Amino acid sequence: MAENFATRVIDVRTGSRETVHDLTRDCASFLRDVAQGRDGLLNVFTPHATTGVALVETGAGSDDDLLAALRDLLPADDRWRHRHGSPGHGRDHVLPALVPPHATLPVIGGELALGTWQSVCLVDTNISNVNRQVRLSFLG
Repeated sequence: MAENFATRVIDVRTGSRETVHDLTRDCASFLRDVAQGRDGLLNVFTPHATTGVALVETGAGSDDDLLAALRDLLPADDRWRHRHGSPGHGRDHVLPALVPPHATLPVIGGELALGTWQSVCLVDTNISNVNRQVRLSFLG
């Protein structure tokens, strides 16, 4: 099994504002190192209670639209029972129920098989924690 499985943890600094951080290049770099032209699956996982992984178009406004939609669905106000941290932080703990902390993606010939406009992104609405990790795992 070990020769068919590889994993790597990458560190991501998300900054002090809500963000959609594109991981696609990191995923491609990891696959160049480990997939060696094989077919398989890439799992992208973030081990945080307040982040998610999404496939979304970036750079054309969709990433900002996603954050705006999340602000509408999960306002940063005092309605949340989870109250530690910055005001409205409880909503950050609900985020992974809407944007899961993982995605499993097809790898064909050692490369991600994404659609034309799809990017693999870390979604982080928690402005209090700027240092994140993402685990990339290839099974093939």
